[in-house]
Amino acid sequence: MSYDELRAEPRWRATGHTSFPAAAEVGGRWWVLRINCFPDHPLWTLFVDGVRRFDTDGTPPAWGRPLSPSSPPLDARTGRELLGPLLDFAAYGSEVGDPCDNPFCCG
Repeated sequence: MSYDELRAEPRWRATGHTSFPAAAEVGGRWWVLRINCFPDHPLWTLFVDGVRRFDTDGTPPAWGRPLSPSSPPLDARTGRELLGPLLDFAAYGSEVGDPCDNPFCCG
């Protein structure tokens, strides 16, 4: 399955959150990346406006470097608004009701 998001060129901002380290506003919608315990799970899960879109095992070339140290920080208020609804989804699979409970990768 192909996703339009794979061809987009987001301008990532650092969130300061370990599980959800990068966010970008793309076409008026907010993207948030969750970094997963790779290779046990896909590298990234993309959430768009708080809803899981898909997982990817690598970083699509058009996305650049979501974890670049030069990414500007997201302002605190926007960060709280974006990440608040996602905080319960830090464990891989939790957003679909099947959170990973392996203490070595998601514990």
